[in-house]
Amino acid sequence: MSRTRTALLAALALVAGASGTALAVNPADVGAAAVPCTVDYKIQNQWGTGFTAAVTITNNGAAKSSWAVKWAYAGNQQVTSGWNAKITQSGTAVTAANESYNGTLATGGSTSFGFQGTYSGTNAIPATFTLDGVTCNVDGGGGPTDPTDPPDPGTGTRVDNPYTGAKVYVNPEWSAKAAAEPGGSRISNQPTGVWLDRTAAINGVNGGMGLRDHLDAALTQKGSGELVVQLVIYNLPGRDCSALASNGELGPTEIDKYKTQYIDPIKAILADSKYAGLRIVTTIEIDSLPNLVTNTGSRPTATPQCDVMKANGNYQKGVGYALNKLGDVPNVYNYIDAGHHGWLGWDDNFAPSAAIIKEAATTEGATVNDVHGFITNTANYSALKENNFTINDSVGGKSVRESKWVDWNRYVDELSFAQAFRNQLVTAGFNSGVGMLIDTSRNGWGGTARPAGPGAMTDVDTYVNGGRYDRRIHVGNWCNQSGAGLGERPQASPAIGIDAYVWIKPPGESDGSSSAIPNDEGKGFDRMCDPTYTGNPRNGNSMSGALPNAPLSGHWFSTQFQQLMTNAYPPLS
Repeated sequence: MSRTRTALLAALALVAGASGTALAVNPADVGAAAVPCTVDYKIQNQWGTGFTAAVTITNNGAAKSSWAVKWAYAGNQQVTSGWNAKITQSGTAVTAANESYNGTLATGGSTSFGFQGTYSGTNAIPATFTLDGVTCNVDGGGGPTDPTDPPDPGTGTRVDNPYTGAKVYVNPEWSAKAAAEPGGSRISNQPTGVWLDRTAAINGVNGGMGLRDHLDAALTQKGSGELVVQLVIYNLPGRDCSALASNGELGPTEIDKYKTQYIDPIKAILADSKYAGLRIVTTIEIDSLPNLVTNTGSRPTATPQCDVMKANGNYQKGVGYALNKLGDVPNVYNYIDAGHHGWLGWDDNFAPSAAIIKEAATTEGATVNDVHGFITNTANYSALKENNFTINDSVGGKSVRESKWVDWNRYVDELSFAQAFRNQLVTAGFNSGVGMLIDTSRNGWGGTARPAGPGAMTDVDTYVNGGRYDRRIHVGNWCNQSGAGLGERPQASPAIGIDAYVWIKPPGESDGSSSAIPNDEGKGFDRMCDPTYTGNPRNGNSMSGALPNAPLSGHWFSTQFQQLMTNAYPPLS
């Protein structure tokens, strides 16, 4: 397997202010404050205990007649042979000096060398390089920073929680739509997910921004700090087998197209060293793997489409392939979608779903090390924290679990579920350091309908229904829900085991059309988006609770956006 591990290559261009104008940098013009040298360190090939690497150094200072590059390994890598440089190693410290024929290094000049080595455990890129004692890849070798220097792309060093100490990318396209709405400027600066929900989205649809456009815009927003870019990887074959509004462009058997025409091009862009300083968070294939547990076989919620996907294994293969390929990029953090409490919180769904996620994460060359964490409630409405009742309460000798709303679920809100499901995933074999994300874009449930306290103790249903924040008719309802509001604003490390609250679903983008609309986007009409629909076994044969006059999924829905702001909790100021 070929894995590229690219150390930071400082660009000789700068983004001028908010205009985004690119200007060439002449090292002689900015003097000692310029980046004095750059080192591009790439692992070209890696196998069991060995690897080969290529190193390119660029000198932005005075011309040299000889040179020496030094670095130190954090692990137990050992150089065994090299070419185009005299390489020596003492412990973890490595020195690569010029050969007699390549000692000359002009101002702005570059030279390259390579080597073969061994390793065990991880094969991390060295954090710091020096050229003749001067630190490379930083302004002025660690000296003062010139205010006209380009933004520091960052080290690309892997961190435990990518959201810690980082800004998060604000999608300019979503931001403009939000700001154009009355009152929308209150939230138009919030970070939201960028959805790659079909192959065409990689290069941009209908003149819109493609993946590279977003990443380039992220570099501009980044400035001198760290920045997270949130991407939704969402195009599995036979996608969303239990819904029609979000069926995708690929048929159940088109796994090869998914790999070569969708995942491979995304991986190639993310692996560009230009973006090595961004922290790229991917949400991997929402509404997929849990369907193989809950909507197959003899269950009343089963669909023929989900049975097909369980039989052909293409959900697992697709997720595994995405994890493997995207996990090769060192600054990508993969988070697998893990449903929500109103889907997986029952005993017969909880552990089996963790098991099938583990199965997917260990197929097509993927390993648990390609998984940084999991995300719950993506594009859903489950309340973050129900404060007016707990799963341990009882009324008149009946447990809250016996209420019609809870219906024997073991969790009443998303936070308790996410924390518990994290533990189950670790038990299933995932690394103990995995973190959780919770999508809070539409689960605030504020406004005048928000209960101020517990319900009356008349009976267990009155108690639960009177106190619950989540005002849906049924916890299985998911399309353009009436009464929903914006939830907690995006924030890092808000609770134990939770890496961040995020807005992966951009508020104001429809879940699906409320009536059939012909389209070329592969989006069908799902009756769960029809406000007159009386339901099916997946929502307890209840009314859908959907807003009327909704457009196709992903299209702007002004009425919903206004409702979300009105019912925001915490409220908008």
